[in-house]
Amino acid sequence: MMLGLSSFSSKFRHPAQVVVAGFGLAVAIGTVLLSLPISTASGEPSDWVAAVFTSTSAVSVTGLAVVDTEGHWSVFGEVVIAGLVQVGGLGIMTMATLFTLLLSGRLGLRATIAAQAETKTLSTSDVRRVVRKVVLFSLVCEVVAAVLLTGRFVIGYGEPFGRGVYLGAFHSVMAFNNAGFALWPDSLMRFVTDPWICLTIAIATIVGGLGFPVVFELARTWRHPRKWTVLTRITVGVTVVLLSLGTLAFLMTEWRNPETLGPLDDPGKLLAAFFTAVMPRSAGFNTLDISEMYPSSWLVTELLMFIGGGSAGTAGGLKVTTLGLLVFVVWAELRGESRVNIGHRRLPEATQRQAVTITTLGVALVAASTYVLLALTPHGLDQVLFEVVAAFGTAGLSTGITASVGTAGQLLLVVLMFIGRLGPLTLGSALALNRRARHYELPEERVIVG
Repeated sequence: MMLGLSSFSSKFRHPAQVVVAGFGLAVAIGTVLLSLPISTASGEPSDWVAAVFTSTSAVSVTGLAVVDTEGHWSVFGEVVIAGLVQVGGLGIMTMATLFTLLLSGRLGLRATIAAQAETKTLSTSDVRRVVRKVVLFSLVCEVVAAVLLTGRFVIGYGEPFGRGVYLGAFHSVMAFNNAGFALWPDSLMRFVTDPWICLTIAIATIVGGLGFPVVFELARTWRHPRKWTVLTRITVGVTVVLLSLGTLAFLMTEWRNPETLGPLDDPGKLLAAFFTAVMPRSAGFNTLDISEMYPSSWLVTELLMFIGGGSAGTAGGLKVTTLGLLVFVVWAELRGESRVNIGHRRLPEATQRQAVTITTLGVALVAASTYVLLALTPHGLDQVLFEVVAAFGTAGLSTGITASVGTAGQLLLVVLMFIGRLGPLTLGSALALNRRARHYELPEERVIVG
């Protein structure tokens, strides 16, 4: 394994290229497996578009689907999807690093750097320790969620024990890894007022989407917020704000909608609104009919999907840290300050440029993709924009048009999911083969802005 990873890594100049190639390889393997007759419930080979779309959606932990997950795929196919989601959630390089450690007990420098690029660790010496903690923490969270869900399915809904374990395990993997595949045609709408299931899945989604560095720091210093790093403060702060505002927005907008919150009692409305605010982080489950929501709720959902969750976690989107950094950059500019300070720390200019670059590339990609998909399909702007943002943010929510956008439209969504999982900056870095260091500075000239 070490030799294979070293040989695989040596073909690329930049660690980000290894990550991109690794995810591409996972998508290809998943496509082949899902194309096999054993993967479908009918025993017939699946259409190649459905196979590559589902494989990409699973590896990118999105959850968008062009076929009914339970009706189209066999148990083998569903297990393949769950495996791809697990690999995508932990990261190709994280898994490769773990396997290499298990087999050889040591890592080469190139493989270590490649793993560092995926896990977002701060130094190469941290990779081994972080990978072990990431995998162990992920498995523990998934097992806990699976036990809680299994108990509810068996005790509360009379599922046979074996079936209950399967349902619990499948949906715990999907929840923690922020993927929205469900084994019911209506996702989780039948459990809209069930706090046991909804809160278990919501909490697993939040924990998985916070990002592993933040989770590990909170585990050590949760009683002492003053000791939190800037990353943890921004991630926790922005997450709480987005969840609170999202819940309030859905309550205000959908309270009297007879197709969503209207028929529910007050506790049910609060639970459904909170769940609906959590899922756009990147999870993709829904307990309300998205297609029946008001356009204003679609807009809120699109904003939440575009932002996504925490860095170095299982969530997609631009990341809450990017949004938080941009807020501080704007605030410093409005105040006329030459430096961006967060608490008692100064934000490096390189980090500021990263945040601006990621946001600009994300907006440009969503705008261009929306234009192309509008030209390819008869659907309106509201639905198309929602679909594009869901794919880019790897959220998996849909207004119901995924299966009807045609082959070209579905392939466009495949590209968006792949880019959305890796991030515009990672993909751009992987493609930048020639990096030249400038050894001189040009004369400065101010340009009128605004």
